Amino acid sequence: MGESFDVIRHCGAAATRKVAHSRARGEHETLSFLTAYFGNAMDDLHLGVIGNCAIAALVDPHGSIVWGCFPRFDGDPVFCRLIDGRSGDAPEAQCADADAHFDGSFTIELVDQVRCEQAYLTNSAILRTVLKDRAGNAVEITDFAPRYTQGERIHRPSMLVRRIVPLSGRPHIQIRLRPRFEHGTVRPEVTRGSNHIRYVGPSQSLRLTTDLPVSYVVEERAFLLDGPGTLIFGSDESPESGIESVARDWFERTQTHWRGWVRSLSVPFEWQDVVIRAAITLKLCNFEETGAIVAALTTSIPEAPGTGRNWDYRYCWVRDAYFVIQALNRLGDTRTMEGYIGFVGDIVDEMGDSDLQPVFGVTRARDLDERVAESLRGYRGFGPVRIGNQAYRQVQNDVYGSIVLASTHAFFDQRLVLADQERLFAQLEAVGRRAALDFASPDAGPWEVRHVTRVHTFSSVMCWAACDRLARIAARIGKEDRSRYWREQADAMHGVIVARTWSDSMQSFVSTFDGDDVDATLLLLHELDFLAADDPRFVRTVEVVGGRLARGDFLYRYDTDDGFGRPETAFVICAFWYINALVTIGRKAEARTLFERILTHRNPLGLLSEDIHPTTGELWGNFPQTYSMVGLIGAAVRISVSWEDAF
Repeated sequence: MGESFDVIRHCGAAATRKVAHSRARGEHETLSFLTAYFGNAMDDLHLGVIGNCAIAALVDPHGSIVWGCFPRFDGDPVFCRLIDGRSGDAPEAQCADADAHFDGSFTIELVDQVRCEQAYLTNSAILRTVLKDRAGNAVEITDFAPRYTQGERIHRPSMLVRRIVPLSGRPHIQIRLRPRFEHGTVRPEVTRGSNHIRYVGPSQSLRLTTDLPVSYVVEERAFLLDGPGTLIFGSDESPESGIESVARDWFERTQTHWRGWVRSLSVPFEWQDVVIRAAITLKLCNFEETGAIVAALTTSIPEAPGTGRNWDYRYCWVRDAYFVIQALNRLGDTRTMEGYIGFVGDIVDEMGDSDLQPVFGVTRARDLDERVAESLRGYRGFGPVRIGNQAYRQVQNDVYGSIVLASTHAFFDQRLVLADQERLFAQLEAVGRRAALDFASPDAGPWEVRHVTRVHTFSSVMCWAACDRLARIAARIGKEDRSRYWREQADAMHGVIVARTWSDSMQSFVSTFDGDDVDATLLLLHELDFLAADDPRFVRTVEVVGGRLARGDFLYRYDTDDGFGRPETAFVICAFWYINALVTIGRKAEARTLFERILTHRNPLGLLSEDIHPTTGELWGNFPQTYSMVGLIGAAVRISVSWEDAF
């Protein structure tokens, strides 16, 4: 048993099959070990996401909501079963904790269920789950968060809608609505009315409004579903009219909204469904009220089991947001960029002479002190569960380039009319001055190493990119003197960076000044316009990075000890960076083949997390990860045949 430990620890799907096989054969020792190691639920990240750019929730393949924060992305995870590491129905859990019955989930279960099917409605963020029982009875669950145009604004209430329809036979269902408050520590006070149930916690109260029997929901009693039913959960307010008519109206308008948004995108000819799903997922990570873009919707899904690499990603990283803006701009969605420019513009105004921190709350909160939620056991029991992220205290010099790059498009796209071009350029120049000052200074780097600082190549190149783009912007808007100034700055920085990061002995660029290691961000040297596509130094760097970091179809971000040991899983976006680099150096056929293989590793709904185990293919890390969906879009756009060449 001990010899196979390293294999078993990564094999979620395989472990599930092993448990079933062990049960059948009565191998209780193996079963006990696996159940203890992976937790009672034996969950994986085969989840769907619903949302409306204010809130979001994750739905498992059986139609249970297992993750959702209120009243916004970084709020209290009232649906927290995903990271609670236990099942509320397990007797041992109930014995250990009298409140474990409220396990942080919202389940609609078909009695004697044996099959489930799940898919998104075409070109939308509306999820459909079909449950079937042993006798052939079936129900359909439609999940969404309302989002539509109302008057001159987007209506996005902090509410989730669940519509249940019997499809065949006489299905009996059981509804279990079990929110918890204060990061799993508080069981809510439950009160009821004629058609609603209130769940009251210390800092907020939430309401379920339904046209189904309220008593059955409170008592979690199975009943015959003999007609359509609606459940609206969220902020403590009543619908303005009948429940069913409100839900139907919201559904139709939400579906129309998403399909209209998708229709406005410029998608590549190939892999259109793949790109559309990735684009919708990115949009769902946009906190539209302020323009912020979160890195992911979850906290503390570990990068690998038992490593302690558990981080809270429900915040806006300046770097990650730039990559999202770049991907959506490629598809023609400029409104998200416009909102984000306003978000970072306020950040720059507040910066003054201080360092620009790399990550902010969705309302620009600066203090994101990290703490452990002791009451939550972690995904599959792999704690700790962290709230907040200490990276806000780090120096990450690439943020300067990220802000300028995210804003550059606005000066060149004539569809956009900047309200105050001069003000935005002045803000970007302030950022550029810091970039020129700090480009050769040590920082935590793009991978946010917590225990040591170095002068990272990526950070330096991003600082160079800030000055390079300022030169181009200044020329575009007729400021020739500023263009010359920023070009001189960029050229001087370029010379220093090349001299300090090119290794003659390795015949490759390296990840730090005067270093001897490589990391995956070196694959971006051409994409950032730092090197020409035909520069032999770039070609050789791609070859070295691939040779050192590739594991099967995927790449590690680096292969050095970062204070937590060496990474055990591959960082998904790195594979897409490698694909793009292969295309750049003329290996397009190889890139297409690799891209097709990587697509098979998406979950059944087409989504990706941050990390993947290169041997088992199991997804790890926070979910859904914007980086990964960005990489997918970028690679698809790069390698697809053009619309003109397709016919």
